[in-house]
Amino acid sequence: MNLLVLTGLLKFVIEIPDAVLFGTILPAIGLMLFLGNMYFAFMARRLSTKEGRSDVTALPSGPSVPHMFFVVFAIMLPIKVSSGSWETAWQAGMIWVFIEGIVLFAGAFIAPAIRRLTPRAALLGTLAGISITFISMRPAFEIAETPIIGFICLAIILASWFGGVKYPGNLPGGLVAIAVGTVLAWLSFAFGWGFGNVNPDAVSNSVSSLGFSFAWLQFDALWAGREHLLVVLVTAIPFGVYDFIEAMDNVESASAAGDEYSVREAVGAEGVISLIGTLFGSPFANAVYIGHPGWKSIGGRVGYSVATGVLVLVLTWLSIVPLLLSVIPVVAIIPILLYIGALIGAQAFQATPKSHAPAIIFALVPNLAAWAKVQIDGALGAAGTNAAAVGPDKMAQTGVLYEGLDVLAGGAVVTGLLWGAMVVFLIERKPNAASVVALVAAILTFFGFIHGSAIGFMVLPTVALSYLLVAALFYAFNFMELSNAESETVE
Repeated sequence: MNLLVLTGLLKFVIEIPDAVLFGTILPAIGLMLFLGNMYFAFMARRLSTKEGRSDVTALPSGPSVPHMFFVVFAIMLPIKVSSGSWETAWQAGMIWVFIEGIVLFAGAFIAPAIRRLTPRAALLGTLAGISITFISMRPAFEIAETPIIGFICLAIILASWFGGVKYPGNLPGGLVAIAVGTVLAWLSFAFGWGFGNVNPDAVSNSVSSLGFSFAWLQFDALWAGREHLLVVLVTAIPFGVYDFIEAMDNVESASAAGDEYSVREAVGAEGVISLIGTLFGSPFANAVYIGHPGWKSIGGRVGYSVATGVLVLVLTWLSIVPLLLSVIPVVAIIPILLYIGALIGAQAFQATPKSHAPAIIFALVPNLAAWAKVQIDGALGAAGTNAAAVGPDKMAQTGVLYEGLDVLAGGAVVTGLLWGAMVVFLIERKPNAASVVALVAAILTFFGFIHGSAIGFMVLPTVALSYLLVAALFYAFNFMELSNAESETVE
C-alpha cells in the first residue's frame, strides 16, 4: 500500500521521470525495505529460539508514512518549485533522510533509558494518536469516496480479522478483500459505472515497462544535496528524534503484545538501514512500523516479514509496481490500514491500567492538532493561499483556532508523550516526576524541538516559560496534602 502511495507522490507531485523513478529510486527503496524486513525477521527468529516459542511475531518494517508526505510536500516540492528541477528536489530529499538517519542511529543509545522512564500510557497514547489520525483518517475518507469497493472490502476484512469468518480455501481476509475490490473495479470499467479508476490502456503501458533494474550507489546525487543542508537540518533533526521515539513506541507495543525486543537494536537497525537506502537513492526513511499486534492477531510470525521483504524486492527490481498501480484499485487495499489503526488505538487502552485512560487522551490531543493543521494547510494550498495570507484572526472568527493548532502541532509525537507522562505521574501521585517532565518540555520548547516549526534559540519563549511555571507548580504540590488513592477515576 505505502509503496504504491510513495510511487504516486514521486511520479505525480515531484514529476520524476519514469526512467529514474522505476530504474533507480524504487530499486533503492526496495533494497532498503528488503534489508529491514530481513533483519527484523532475524531478530524475531532469534527471540523465538531464545524463549522456545513459535508464536513470536517480527516487528513490521517499511517506509515511514509521515515522512513520505512530509519529505515530498515540505522538502522536495518547495525545492522543485523554486529550482524548477525534479533532480534537485530528489537530491534534497536524499540528504534530508541521510541527516535524519544519523540522528536516528544516535538516538538508539538513549532510547532504552527513555523507554524505562516513560509510562506505557504515554508511549502507547501518542502512538494511538498517530494511528487514529495519520494512519486511519485518510483511508476512511478514501473508502467513503468509493463506497462500493471500500465498504465491501472493509467488511470482508473486519469479518475475517475481528469476526473470525473463514473464507473458502482458508484464504486470508486481506487477500480476499483485494481480489474482490479489483474485480469490482474492472466490472465498473466494463459497464461504465464510474468508480474504481482502472483501464486497459494503463495496464498495457505498464506491461511494456517491465524489466530488471538493479540498485546502484548514488554518491554523486547524495553529495549534490549538500547545498540544501542548512535548509533540511531544521526539520531532519526533529524528525530523527520523532523517529526513535516512534520506534520506541512500536517496540513497547510489541512488548505489550508479548514479544520483548531490544529497543536499542531496533532503533539502531532502523537508522543504519535508512542510511543505506539513501546511499542507493532513496528519499524515504525506513521505519519500525506501527501495527505489530495487528499482524500477531491474524497469525503473522517470522515468515511474513521474510515474504514481505522478498516480495518488495521483486516488485521494485522487476518494475512491477507500475503494473500493480494500474491493475489494483488503491481503495481495495486501504481498509487494511484502517483495521491496523483501530487495533493500535484500542491497544493503548487495553494494555495500560484503567486509571491511566485520561493520560492516553491527553497524549492523543497534539497528534489530532497536527492532523487538523495538515488538513487546513492542504485546503488553503489548494485554494492558492495559506494561513498567513488569510490571517489567524479571520480564521478564528469561523471557529478555526489556527495559532493554537500550530503550537500543538509542532513536534506532536514528543509533545503527546510528555503530556501523557505528566498526567500519569499526577495520577500516581508523583508530582516531582511530573515536574521533571514539564521542565524537559520547557527546554525542548525553548529550542524548538516541540511546538515550534524550526530549531533555534528562544523559538517560543512564552510557551517555554509556561512549562517552567507548570514545573514549579507541580513541585509545589509536594507541600500540599495529596489523596492516598492512586486515582479517583472510577474503575
